[in-house]
Amino acid sequence: MFGDALRFPLAGDEGVKSVIIGGVLLFLSFLFIPVLPVYGYFVRAAKAGYEKTDEAPAFEEWGDLLVDGVKVLVIGIVYFLIPTIVLVAGFVVTGLGAVASDPGAPPSAVASGIGLVGGLLFLVTVLLYLVALYVYPAAIVSLSREGEIAAAFDFSTVLSAAFSADYFVAGVLAILLSLVVGVLTFVLAFLTLGLFLLLGVFVQFYVQVAFFYLFGRGYAKALGDDDRRSPNRAAVE
Repeated sequence: MFGDALRFPLAGDEGVKSVIIGGVLLFLSFLFIPVLPVYGYFVRAAKAGYEKTDEAPAFEEWGDLLVDGVKVLVIGIVYFLIPTIVLVAGFVVTGLGAVASDPGAPPSAVASGIGLVGGLLFLVTVLLYLVALYVYPAAIVSLSREGEIAAAFDFSTVLSAAFSADYFVAGVLAILLSLVVGVLTFVLAFLTLGLFLLLGVFVQFYVQVAFFYLFGRGYAKALGDDDRRSPNRAAVE
């Protein structure tokens, strides 16, 4: 699965072209709109992983890519909403603790209690963000699988897949992939006096495509759909 993910972003007739287009769009992401088709492409990468497709998808049907990109954005907002609310609550409580404390005097029991609650809220925030980061790719795979944004909020299916051993393995491999490519990028940048960093957006796009492909594979294994094949792959076989 790891080897398949490494090969996938550049595989097929459109692989190299797609990485170039994706890298350029990521470079222009500060304009916001260009990043939406990139998000939409990640949905296609997740679906390719779910269906064990051999070839990277092409950047085509741009309207669909934009729509899927907006869906990915909405899903991200929803999945990270609760951690963000808890984070804001932590700042509010910490601020109240600062107001309740008397400068120059030992902290009162009330101020200490408020500070403790604020600290706990920040700890809970970190845990919730980690959970959201882990489950979020499963929601994207679910979107790619069904084609409807509602599928990303089918929490019984999404959470069942996300907290399976197969999905966890895919997550570990995705992290390993990011580390390997990150180290390789650093080494190449050092050897080329930083010139390789100019290719950073293309490397980033490549890694993210492989990342979602891996989670697609893990999701399929978790649901027992690992024998699924795309029409193109079936035709080849």
